[in-house]
Amino acid sequence: MDSGDKLYLECYSGISGDMTVAALLDLGADENVMREALESLPVQGFQIEIKRVTKSGIDACDFNVVLDAEHENHDHDMEYLHGHDHGHYHGGEESHGHSHRHDGEEAHGHSHHHDEEETCGHGHHHGGEESHGHGHHHGQEEACGHSHHHHDGEEAHQGVREEGYGHDHVHSHDHIHSHEDGHDHGHSHVHVHSHGHPHHHEHRGMAEIREIIGQGKMTEGARTLALKIFQILAEAESKAHNVPVDQVHFHEVGAVDSIVDIVAAAVCLDNLGIREVVVPMLCEGTGTIRCQHGILPVPVPAVANIMKLHRLPVRIVDAEGEFVTPTGAAIVAAVKTSETLPRDFSVEKVGIGAGKRNYERPGILRAMVIRDKSEERDIIFKLETNIDDCTGEALGYVMGQLFEAGARDVHYMPVFMKKNRPAWQLNVICGQKDIQKLEHIIFRETTTIGIRRVEMERTVLAREQKTVRTPLGEAQVKVCQARGVKRFYPEYDSIAKLAGNNQVPFSYVYQMVQKQCIDEL
Repeated sequence: MDSGDKLYLECYSGISGDMTVAALLDLGADENVMREALESLPVQGFQIEIKRVTKSGIDACDFNVVLDAEHENHDHDMEYLHGHDHGHYHGGEESHGHSHRHDGEEAHGHSHHHDEEETCGHGHHHGGEESHGHGHHHGQEEACGHSHHHHDGEEAHQGVREEGYGHDHVHSHDHIHSHEDGHDHGHSHVHVHSHGHPHHHEHRGMAEIREIIGQGKMTEGARTLALKIFQILAEAESKAHNVPVDQVHFHEVGAVDSIVDIVAAAVCLDNLGIREVVVPMLCEGTGTIRCQHGILPVPVPAVANIMKLHRLPVRIVDAEGEFVTPTGAAIVAAVKTSETLPRDFSVEKVGIGAGKRNYERPGILRAMVIRDKSEERDIIFKLETNIDDCTGEALGYVMGQLFEAGARDVHYMPVFMKKNRPAWQLNVICGQKDIQKLEHIIFRETTTIGIRRVEMERTVLAREQKTVRTPLGEAQVKVCQARGVKRFYPEYDSIAKLAGNNQVPFSYVYQMVQKQCIDEL
Protein backbone atom coordinates (compact mmCIF):
# COMPACT_ATOMS: atom_id res chain seq x y z
CA MET A 1 0.00 0.00 0.00
CA ASP A 2 1.03 3.60 -0.59
CA SER A 3 2.08 5.38 2.60
CA GLY A 4 -0.87 7.76 2.26
CA ASP A 5 -3.48 5.03 1.74
CA LYS A 6 -6.06 4.11 4.37
CA LEU A 7 -8.24 1.08 5.03
CA TYR A 8 -11.98 1.71 5.13
CA LEU A 9 -14.06 -1.00 6.81
CA GLU A 10 -17.71 -0.79 5.78
CA CYS A 11 -19.48 -2.61 8.63
CA TYR A 12 -23.11 -2.18 7.58
CA SER A 13 -23.64 -5.92 8.01
CA GLY A 14 -21.55 -6.06 11.16
CA ILE A 15 -18.12 -7.58 11.58
CA SER A 16 -16.63 -10.85 12.83
CA GLY A 17 -13.19 -12.39 12.86
CA ASP A 18 -13.67 -14.64 9.83
CA MET A 19 -15.30 -11.85 7.82
CA THR A 20 -12.32 -9.58 8.53
CA VAL A 21 -9.74 -12.17 7.46
CA ALA A 22 -11.68 -12.99 4.29
CA ALA A 23 -11.98 -9.32 3.31
CA LEU A 24 -8.26 -8.71 3.89
CA LEU A 25 -7.31 -11.77 1.83
CA ASP A 26 -9.59 -10.55 -0.95
CA LEU A 27 -7.88 -7.18 -0.66
CA GLY A 28 -4.52 -8.75 -1.45
CA ALA A 29 -3.00 -9.98 1.83
CA ASP A 30 -0.53 -12.81 1.20
CA GLU A 31 -2.31 -16.11 1.88
CA ASN A 32 0.97 -18.03 2.16
CA VAL A 33 2.29 -15.68 4.85
CA MET A 34 -0.94 -16.13 6.80
CA ARG A 35 -0.94 -19.93 6.47
CA GLU A 36 2.68 -20.12 7.58
CA ALA A 37 1.87 -18.13 10.71
CA LEU A 38 -1.17 -20.28 11.56
CA GLU A 39 0.67 -23.56 10.98
CA SER A 40 3.39 -22.45 13.39
CA LEU A 41 0.98 -21.97 16.30
CA PRO A 42 1.05 -24.66 19.02
CA VAL A 43 -2.70 -25.23 18.56
CA GLN A 44 -4.39 -28.38 17.28
CA GLY A 45 -7.85 -29.29 16.05
CA PHE A 46 -8.39 -27.05 13.02
CA GLN A 47 -7.96 -26.76 9.28
CA ILE A 48 -8.26 -23.70 7.03
CA GLU A 49 -10.51 -23.46 3.96
CA ILE A 50 -10.44 -20.43 1.65
CA LYS A 51 -12.88 -20.30 -1.26
CA ARG A 52 -15.23 -18.06 -3.26
CA VAL A 53 -18.90 -17.92 -2.29
CA THR A 54 -21.94 -15.88 -3.28
CA LYS A 55 -23.76 -13.84 -0.64
CA SER A 56 -26.94 -12.03 -1.75
CA GLY A 57 -25.72 -12.34 -5.32
CA ILE A 58 -22.31 -10.81 -4.49
CA ASP A 59 -19.06 -12.69 -5.04
CA ALA A 60 -17.05 -12.81 -1.82
CA CYS A 61 -14.08 -14.53 -0.24
CA ASP A 62 -14.86 -17.06 2.49
CA PHE A 63 -12.36 -17.84 5.26
CA ASN A 64 -13.45 -20.92 7.16
CA VAL A 65 -11.86 -22.45 10.24
CA VAL A 66 -12.89 -26.12 10.14
CA LEU A 67 -12.80 -27.60 13.65
CA ASP A 68 -12.63 -31.22 14.66
CA ALA A 69 -15.36 -32.78 16.80
CA GLU A 70 -13.69 -31.86 20.09
CA HIS A 71 -13.54 -28.16 19.33
CA GLU A 72 -16.81 -27.51 17.48
CA ASN A 73 -18.63 -24.52 18.99
CA HIS A 74 -21.92 -24.22 17.05
CA ASP A 75 -21.04 -20.63 16.13
CA HIS A 76 -22.67 -20.91 12.71
CA ASP A 77 -25.55 -23.19 13.73
CA MET A 78 -28.51 -20.83 13.37
CA GLU A 79 -30.89 -23.27 15.06
CA TYR A 80 -28.62 -23.48 18.09
CA LEU A 81 -28.01 -19.72 18.24
CA HIS A 82 -31.64 -18.71 17.91
CA GLY A 83 -33.46 -21.98 18.78
CA HIS A 84 -36.06 -22.05 16.03
CA ASP A 85 -36.46 -25.81 15.47
CA HIS A 86 -35.87 -29.34 16.68
CA GLY A 87 -37.55 -29.08 20.03
CA HIS A 88 -35.29 -26.42 21.48
CA TYR A 89 -36.18 -24.91 24.81
CA HIS A 90 -37.72 -21.43 24.47
CA GLY A 91 -38.22 -18.99 27.31
CA GLY A 92 -39.18 -21.42 30.03
CA GLU A 93 -41.27 -23.86 27.99
CA GLU A 94 -39.79 -27.24 27.21
CA SER A 95 -40.93 -29.12 24.15
CA HIS A 96 -41.80 -32.78 24.43
CA GLY A 97 -39.78 -35.75 23.30
CA HIS A 98 -36.02 -35.66 23.08
CA SER A 99 -35.81 -31.97 23.79
CA HIS A 100 -32.71 -29.76 23.70
CA ARG A 101 -32.62 -27.21 26.50
CA HIS A 102 -30.48 -24.12 25.72
CA ASP A 103 -31.25 -21.45 28.30
CA GLY A 104 -27.66 -21.54 29.53
CA GLU A 105 -27.12 -25.28 29.06
CA GLU A 106 -27.83 -28.19 26.79
CA ALA A 107 -29.64 -30.97 28.63
CA HIS A 108 -30.58 -33.88 26.41
CA GLY A 109 -32.82 -36.76 27.38
CA HIS A 110 -35.74 -37.32 29.69
CA SER A 111 -34.74 -36.74 33.27
CA HIS A 112 -32.81 -33.77 34.69
CA HIS A 113 -32.63 -32.01 38.04
CA HIS A 114 -33.24 -28.20 37.78
CA ASP A 115 -33.97 -26.81 41.26
CA GLU A 116 -31.70 -23.71 41.01
CA GLU A 117 -29.09 -25.78 39.22
CA GLU A 118 -28.68 -27.35 35.81
CA THR A 119 -27.18 -30.80 35.53
CA CYS A 120 -26.34 -33.13 32.70
CA GLY A 121 -24.01 -35.97 31.72
CA HIS A 122 -21.64 -37.85 33.97
CA GLY A 123 -21.02 -35.14 36.48
CA HIS A 124 -18.57 -33.76 38.97
CA HIS A 125 -19.11 -32.16 42.35
CA HIS A 126 -18.17 -28.43 42.36
CA GLY A 127 -19.96 -26.55 45.07
CA GLY A 128 -19.58 -28.46 48.29
CA GLU A 129 -22.83 -30.33 47.64
CA GLU A 130 -23.24 -33.88 46.42
CA SER A 131 -24.29 -34.33 42.82
CA HIS A 132 -26.97 -36.90 42.16
CA GLY A 133 -27.33 -39.42 39.38
CA HIS A 134 -24.71 -38.62 36.78
CA GLY A 135 -25.14 -34.86 36.67
CA HIS A 136 -22.74 -31.98 37.32
CA HIS A 137 -23.77 -29.91 40.33
CA HIS A 138 -22.70 -26.26 40.30
CA GLY A 139 -25.03 -24.66 42.84
CA GLN A 140 -26.72 -21.90 40.86
CA GLU A 141 -24.18 -22.13 38.05
CA GLU A 142 -24.60 -23.70 34.65
CA ALA A 143 -23.44 -27.28 34.73
CA CYS A 144 -23.71 -28.02 31.03
CA GLY A 145 -21.50 -25.27 29.72
CA HIS A 146 -17.79 -24.89 29.37
CA SER A 147 -17.40 -21.61 31.22
CA HIS A 148 -18.01 -21.04 34.91
CA HIS A 149 -16.67 -18.59 37.42
CA HIS A 150 -16.58 -20.91 40.44
CA HIS A 151 -17.05 -19.66 43.96
CA ASP A 152 -15.24 -22.50 45.71
CA GLY A 153 -11.71 -21.57 44.67
CA GLU A 154 -11.69 -23.41 41.35
CA GLU A 155 -10.62 -21.63 38.20
CA ALA A 156 -13.16 -20.80 35.51
CA HIS A 157 -12.93 -22.76 32.29
CA GLN A 158 -13.57 -21.82 28.72
CA GLY A 159 -17.02 -21.86 27.20
CA VAL A 160 -19.14 -22.11 24.10
CA ARG A 161 -20.35 -19.50 21.54
CA GLU A 162 -19.71 -15.79 21.65
CA GLU A 163 -19.64 -15.68 25.42
CA GLY A 164 -17.97 -19.05 25.80
CA TYR A 165 -16.20 -20.96 23.07
CA GLY A 166 -13.57 -23.02 24.83
CA HIS A 167 -12.55 -26.59 24.48
CA ASP A 168 -11.25 -27.44 27.92
CA HIS A 169 -13.67 -30.41 28.23
CA VAL A 170 -13.63 -33.31 25.83
CA HIS A 171 -16.76 -33.26 23.69
CA SER A 172 -18.50 -36.58 23.20
CA HIS A 173 -20.96 -37.65 20.56
CA ASP A 174 -21.71 -41.02 22.12
CA HIS A 175 -25.22 -42.27 22.72
CA ILE A 176 -25.59 -42.75 26.47
CA HIS A 177 -28.38 -45.17 27.27
CA SER A 178 -30.61 -44.62 30.29
CA HIS A 179 -33.65 -46.14 31.94
CA GLU A 180 -35.89 -44.84 34.69
CA ASP A 181 -33.08 -43.83 37.02
CA GLY A 182 -32.61 -40.35 35.58
CA HIS A 183 -29.70 -41.19 33.24
CA ASP A 184 -29.45 -39.44 29.89
CA HIS A 185 -30.82 -41.04 26.76
CA GLY A 186 -29.91 -38.58 24.06
CA HIS A 187 -27.23 -37.43 21.62
CA SER A 188 -24.75 -35.44 23.65
CA HIS A 189 -23.41 -32.22 22.09
CA VAL A 190 -21.37 -30.51 24.82
CA HIS A 191 -19.82 -31.21 28.17
CA VAL A 192 -20.86 -34.86 28.35
CA HIS A 193 -17.86 -37.09 29.06
CA SER A 194 -18.00 -40.63 27.70
CA HIS A 195 -16.35 -43.41 29.64
CA GLY A 196 -13.70 -43.81 26.97
CA HIS A 197 -12.27 -40.25 27.15
CA PRO A 198 -10.14 -38.58 29.82
CA HIS A 199 -11.23 -35.36 31.50
CA HIS A 200 -9.46 -32.61 29.62
CA HIS A 201 -8.99 -29.14 31.14
CA GLU A 202 -7.08 -26.46 29.21
CA HIS A 203 -7.11 -23.09 30.95
CA ARG A 204 -6.45 -20.23 28.56
CA GLY A 205 -5.82 -16.92 30.25
CA MET A 206 -3.65 -14.11 28.90
CA ALA A 207 -0.49 -15.92 29.99
CA GLU A 208 -1.37 -18.95 27.84
CA ILE A 209 -2.49 -16.75 24.94
CA ARG A 210 0.83 -14.84 25.04
CA GLU A 211 2.71 -18.13 25.02
CA ILE A 212 0.77 -19.43 22.01
CA ILE A 213 1.22 -16.22 19.99
CA GLY A 214 4.83 -15.90 21.11
CA GLN A 215 5.65 -19.21 19.44
CA GLY A 216 4.01 -18.25 16.15
CA LYS A 217 6.07 -17.38 13.08
CA MET A 218 5.06 -13.79 12.34
CA THR A 219 6.44 -10.26 12.38
CA GLU A 220 6.64 -8.35 15.64
CA GLY A 221 4.03 -5.94 14.28
CA ALA A 222 1.56 -8.77 13.73
CA ARG A 223 2.34 -10.32 17.12
CA THR A 224 1.84 -7.00 18.92
CA LEU A 225 -1.50 -6.42 17.17
CA ALA A 226 -2.78 -9.94 17.94
CA LEU A 227 -1.93 -9.50 21.64
CA LYS A 228 -3.60 -6.09 21.64
CA ILE A 229 -6.83 -7.61 20.32
CA PHE A 230 -6.74 -10.31 23.00
CA GLN A 231 -6.07 -7.72 25.71
CA ILE A 232 -9.15 -5.76 24.61
CA LEU A 233 -11.23 -8.94 24.82
CA ALA A 234 -9.78 -9.78 28.24
CA GLU A 235 -10.76 -6.37 29.58
CA ALA A 236 -14.29 -6.76 28.21
CA GLU A 237 -14.67 -10.25 29.71
CA SER A 238 -13.23 -9.00 33.00
CA LYS A 239 -15.92 -6.36 33.24
CA ALA A 240 -18.67 -8.75 32.13
CA HIS A 241 -17.83 -11.33 34.82
CA ASN A 242 -16.48 -8.97 37.50
CA VAL A 243 -13.11 -10.69 37.81
CA PRO A 244 -9.58 -9.25 37.48
CA VAL A 245 -8.13 -9.29 33.98
CA ASP A 246 -5.36 -11.70 34.97
CA GLN A 247 -7.98 -14.16 36.23
CA VAL A 248 -10.08 -14.16 33.07
CA HIS A 249 -10.13 -17.54 31.37
CA PHE A 250 -11.31 -16.84 27.91
CA HIS A 251 -14.65 -17.95 26.55
CA GLU A 252 -15.06 -17.30 22.84
CA VAL A 253 -11.49 -16.09 22.47
CA GLY A 254 -10.08 -19.18 24.13
CA ALA A 255 -11.45 -21.37 21.35
CA VAL A 256 -9.30 -22.60 18.54
CA ASP A 257 -11.24 -20.81 15.81
CA SER A 258 -10.97 -17.46 17.57
CA ILE A 259 -7.22 -17.79 18.14
CA VAL A 260 -6.93 -18.56 14.44
CA ASP A 261 -9.20 -15.65 13.43
CA ILE A 262 -7.33 -13.10 15.54
CA VAL A 263 -3.84 -14.19 14.54
CA ALA A 264 -4.87 -14.39 10.86
CA ALA A 265 -6.41 -10.89 10.97
CA ALA A 266 -3.31 -9.42 12.64
CA VAL A 267 -0.97 -11.08 10.13
CA CYS A 268 -3.05 -9.90 7.14
CA LEU A 269 -3.29 -6.32 8.41
CA ASP A 270 0.46 -6.23 8.99
CA ASN A 271 1.15 -7.82 5.61
CA LEU A 272 -0.88 -5.14 3.82
CA GLY A 273 1.14 -2.43 5.58
CA ILE A 274 -2.00 -0.78 6.93
CA ARG A 275 -1.40 2.03 9.39
CA GLU A 276 -4.66 4.03 9.25
CA VAL A 277 -8.11 2.44 9.48
CA VAL A 278 -11.40 4.31 9.10
CA VAL A 279 -14.53 2.77 10.66
CA PRO A 280 -17.43 5.25 10.52
CA MET A 281 -20.06 2.91 12.00
CA LEU A 282 -20.68 -0.53 13.48
CA CYS A 283 -24.17 -1.77 12.66
CA GLU A 284 -25.61 -4.17 15.23
CA GLY A 285 -28.88 -6.07 15.25
CA THR A 286 -31.56 -6.61 17.85
CA GLY A 287 -33.13 -9.54 19.70
CA THR A 288 -31.35 -12.27 21.61
CA ILE A 289 -28.62 -14.83 21.06
CA ARG A 290 -28.05 -18.17 22.76
CA CYS A 291 -24.72 -18.59 24.49
CA GLN A 292 -23.27 -20.60 27.34
CA HIS A 293 -24.62 -18.22 29.98
CA GLY A 294 -28.15 -18.45 28.65
CA ILE A 295 -30.16 -16.35 26.24
CA LEU A 296 -28.61 -12.87 26.18
CA PRO A 297 -29.63 -9.61 24.52
CA VAL A 298 -27.78 -8.32 21.47
CA PRO A 299 -25.20 -6.85 21.71
CA VAL A 300 -23.84 -9.46 24.12
CA PRO A 301 -22.03 -8.17 27.24
CA ALA A 302 -18.49 -8.51 25.86
CA VAL A 303 -19.40 -6.53 22.73
CA ALA A 304 -21.26 -3.88 24.72
CA ASN A 305 -18.25 -3.47 27.01
CA ILE A 306 -15.86 -3.05 24.07
CA MET A 307 -18.20 -0.49 22.51
CA LYS A 308 -18.25 1.44 25.78
CA LEU A 309 -14.56 1.20 26.73
CA HIS A 310 -13.33 2.16 23.25
CA ARG A 311 -16.09 4.62 22.28
CA LEU A 312 -16.94 2.76 19.08
CA PRO A 313 -19.57 4.36 16.83
CA VAL A 314 -22.67 2.13 16.85
CA ARG A 315 -25.98 2.07 15.00
CA ILE A 316 -28.74 -0.37 15.98
CA VAL A 317 -30.55 -1.50 12.84
CA ASP A 318 -34.07 -2.82 12.54
CA ALA A 319 -33.09 -6.45 12.01
CA GLU A 320 -32.87 -9.39 14.38
CA GLY A 321 -29.51 -11.05 14.85
CA GLU A 322 -26.01 -10.65 16.22
CA PHE A 323 -23.98 -8.84 13.56
CA VAL A 324 -21.01 -7.76 15.70
CA THR A 325 -19.13 -10.54 17.48
CA PRO A 326 -16.69 -9.96 20.35
CA THR A 327 -13.76 -10.77 18.08
CA GLY A 328 -15.02 -8.37 15.41
CA ALA A 329 -15.55 -5.57 17.94
CA ALA A 330 -12.09 -6.13 19.44
CA ILE A 331 -10.43 -5.97 16.01
CA VAL A 332 -12.12 -2.63 15.30
CA ALA A 333 -11.15 -1.27 18.73
CA ALA A 334 -7.54 -2.32 18.17
CA VAL A 335 -7.03 -0.89 14.67
CA LYS A 336 -9.44 2.04 14.22
CA THR A 337 -7.65 5.37 13.86
CA SER A 338 -10.56 7.48 12.60
CA GLU A 339 -14.34 7.54 12.28
CA THR A 340 -14.38 10.14 9.51
CA LEU A 341 -13.85 9.39 5.84
CA PRO A 342 -11.88 11.96 3.82
CA ARG A 343 -14.15 14.41 2.05
CA ASP A 344 -12.71 13.34 -1.31
CA PHE A 345 -11.00 10.01 -1.93
CA SER A 346 -10.34 7.44 -4.61
CA VAL A 347 -10.91 3.69 -4.18
CA GLU A 348 -7.70 1.81 -4.97
CA LYS A 349 -8.74 -1.76 -4.01
CA VAL A 350 -11.87 -3.57 -2.82
CA GLY A 351 -12.11 -6.77 -0.79
CA ILE A 352 -15.30 -8.54 0.27
CA GLY A 353 -15.42 -11.06 3.10
CA ALA A 354 -18.36 -13.41 3.60
CA GLY A 355 -20.00 -14.17 6.93
CA LYS A 356 -21.40 -17.61 7.79
CA ARG A 357 -24.70 -16.64 9.41
CA ASN A 358 -27.81 -15.99 7.38
CA TYR A 359 -29.69 -12.87 8.42
CA GLU A 360 -31.83 -10.33 6.58
CA ARG A 361 -28.73 -8.25 5.79
CA PRO A 362 -26.25 -9.51 3.15
CA GLY A 363 -23.68 -10.82 5.65
CA ILE A 364 -20.59 -9.33 4.02
CA LEU A 365 -17.78 -7.08 5.19
CA ARG A 366 -16.43 -4.75 2.53
CA ALA A 367 -12.86 -3.48 2.97
CA MET A 368 -11.52 -0.75 0.71
CA VAL A 369 -8.09 0.76 0.31
CA ILE A 370 -8.75 4.45 -0.21
CA ARG A 371 -6.50 7.38 -1.08
CA ASP A 372 -7.22 10.79 0.38
CA LYS A 373 -7.74 13.29 -2.45
CA SER A 374 -8.58 16.26 -0.24
CA GLU A 375 -4.86 16.73 0.44
CA GLU A 376 -4.32 17.36 -3.26
CA ARG A 377 -6.64 20.35 -2.96
CA ASP A 378 -4.15 21.73 -0.41
CA ILE A 379 -6.44 22.42 2.52
CA ILE A 380 -4.88 24.68 5.14
CA PHE A 381 -6.09 26.41 8.28
CA LYS A 382 -5.70 29.98 9.48
CA LEU A 383 -5.52 30.68 13.20
CA GLU A 384 -6.30 34.30 14.04
CA THR A 385 -6.50 36.30 17.26
CA ASN A 386 -6.48 39.96 18.39
CA ILE A 387 -4.11 40.93 21.20
CA ASP A 388 -4.20 44.40 22.81
CA ASP A 389 -1.77 44.03 25.73
CA CYS A 390 1.28 42.24 24.35
CA THR A 391 4.69 43.74 23.61
CA GLY A 392 6.45 43.58 20.27
CA GLU A 393 9.26 41.55 21.82
CA ALA A 394 6.79 38.96 23.09
CA LEU A 395 5.21 38.67 19.65
CA GLY A 396 8.62 38.21 18.06
CA TYR A 397 9.34 35.35 20.47
CA VAL A 398 5.94 33.79 19.74
CA MET A 399 6.63 33.94 16.01
CA GLY A 400 9.85 31.95 16.44
CA GLN A 401 8.12 29.37 18.63
CA LEU A 402 5.31 28.91 16.11
CA PHE A 403 7.68 28.39 13.19
CA GLU A 404 9.68 25.83 15.15
CA ALA A 405 6.46 23.95 15.94
CA GLY A 406 5.48 23.57 12.29
CA ALA A 407 3.60 26.75 11.28
CA ARG A 408 3.79 27.36 7.54
CA ASP A 409 3.56 31.10 7.94
CA VAL A 410 3.18 33.60 10.79
CA HIS A 411 2.52 37.32 10.60
CA TYR A 412 0.96 40.03 12.71
CA MET A 413 -0.35 43.47 11.85
CA PRO A 414 -1.52 46.52 13.80
CA VAL A 415 -5.29 46.91 14.19
CA PHE A 416 -7.66 49.12 16.16
CA MET A 417 -10.20 47.35 18.35
CA LYS A 418 -13.35 48.58 20.08
CA LYS A 419 -13.01 51.85 22.00
CA ASN A 420 -10.20 52.62 19.55
CA ARG A 421 -7.68 50.49 21.42
CA PRO A 422 -4.49 49.78 19.41
CA ALA A 423 -3.75 46.08 19.15
CA TRP A 424 -2.10 43.34 17.08
CA GLN A 425 -3.81 40.73 14.93
CA LEU A 426 -1.78 37.51 14.93
CA ASN A 427 -2.27 35.16 11.96
CA VAL A 428 -0.88 31.65 11.68
CA ILE A 429 -1.13 29.40 8.59
CA CYS A 430 -0.84 25.68 9.32
CA GLY A 431 -1.92 22.14 8.47
CA GLN A 432 -4.73 20.41 10.37
CA LYS A 433 -2.40 18.11 12.33
CA ASP A 434 -0.57 21.09 13.86
CA ILE A 435 -3.59 23.09 15.03
CA GLN A 436 -3.71 21.89 18.64
CA LYS A 437 0.04 22.28 19.15
CA LEU A 438 0.13 25.81 17.72
CA GLU A 439 -2.94 26.98 19.63
CA HIS A 440 -1.30 25.77 22.84
CA ILE A 441 1.75 27.97 22.10
CA ILE A 442 -0.42 31.03 21.41
CA PHE A 443 -2.38 30.60 24.65
CA ARG A 444 0.81 29.96 26.62
CA GLU A 445 2.88 32.85 25.27
CA THR A 446 0.31 35.63 24.75
CA THR A 447 -2.54 37.20 26.70
CA THR A 448 -5.25 36.16 24.25
CA ILE A 449 -8.35 34.40 25.55
CA GLY A 450 -9.68 33.14 22.21
CA ILE A 451 -8.48 31.98 18.79
CA ARG A 452 -10.52 31.96 15.58
CA ARG A 453 -9.99 29.02 13.25
CA VAL A 454 -10.81 28.97 9.51
CA GLU A 455 -10.42 26.13 7.03
CA MET A 456 -9.14 27.46 3.72
CA GLU A 457 -8.38 26.17 0.24
CA ARG A 458 -5.46 27.51 -1.70
CA THR A 459 -4.00 27.12 -5.17
CA VAL A 460 -0.25 26.61 -5.18
CA LEU A 461 2.39 26.24 -7.83
CA ALA A 462 4.17 22.93 -8.22
CA ARG A 463 7.39 23.17 -6.25
CA GLU A 464 10.54 21.31 -5.34
CA GLN A 465 13.60 21.91 -3.17
CA LYS A 466 17.01 22.09 -4.82
CA THR A 467 20.60 22.38 -3.61
CA VAL A 468 22.77 24.76 -5.65
CA ARG A 469 26.60 24.80 -5.49
CA THR A 470 28.25 28.24 -5.76
CA PRO A 471 31.84 29.51 -5.31
CA LEU A 472 30.75 30.61 -1.82
CA GLY A 473 29.21 27.27 -0.84
CA GLU A 474 25.93 25.35 -1.10
CA ALA A 475 22.54 27.05 -0.90
CA GLN A 476 18.97 25.73 -0.70
CA VAL A 477 16.58 26.98 -3.38
CA LYS A 478 12.82 26.58 -3.81
CA VAL A 479 12.00 25.93 -7.47
CA CYS A 480 8.43 26.72 -8.59
CA GLN A 481 6.90 26.15 -11.99
CA ALA A 482 4.06 28.11 -13.57
CA ARG A 483 2.88 27.12 -17.07
CA GLY A 484 6.27 25.69 -17.93
CA VAL A 485 8.23 28.66 -16.61
CA LYS A 486 10.55 27.95 -13.66
CA ARG A 487 11.13 30.46 -10.88
CA PHE A 488 13.92 30.28 -8.31
CA TYR A 489 13.57 31.48 -4.74
CA PRO A 490 16.77 31.12 -2.66
CA GLU A 491 16.01 30.23 0.96
CA TYR A 492 16.73 33.04 3.42
CA ASP A 493 18.63 30.92 5.96
CA SER A 494 21.04 29.57 3.32
CA ILE A 495 21.76 33.02 1.87
CA ALA A 496 22.26 34.59 5.30
CA LYS A 497 24.69 31.84 6.31
CA LEU A 498 26.79 32.22 3.13
CA ALA A 499 26.82 36.01 3.44
CA GLY A 500 27.99 35.82 7.04
CA ASN A 501 30.62 33.14 6.43
CA ASN A 502 32.09 35.01 3.45
CA GLN A 503 31.62 38.56 4.76
CA VAL A 504 29.78 39.68 1.62
CA PRO A 505 26.44 41.50 1.22
CA PHE A 506 23.24 39.47 1.41
CA SER A 507 22.01 40.81 -1.97
CA TYR A 508 25.27 39.75 -3.66
CA VAL A 509 24.87 36.13 -2.51
CA TYR A 510 21.17 36.12 -3.44
CA GLN A 511 21.87 37.25 -7.03
CA MET A 512 24.76 34.77 -7.36
CA VAL A 513 22.54 31.87 -6.35
CA GLN A 514 19.74 32.90 -8.73
CA LYS A 515 22.22 33.23 -11.62
CA GLN A 516 23.65 29.79 -10.86
CA CYS A 517 20.14 28.29 -11.03
CA ILE A 518 19.45 29.91 -14.39
CA ASP A 519 22.79 28.78 -15.80
CA GLU A 520 21.97 25.18 -14.84
CA LEU A 521 18.66 25.16 -16.74
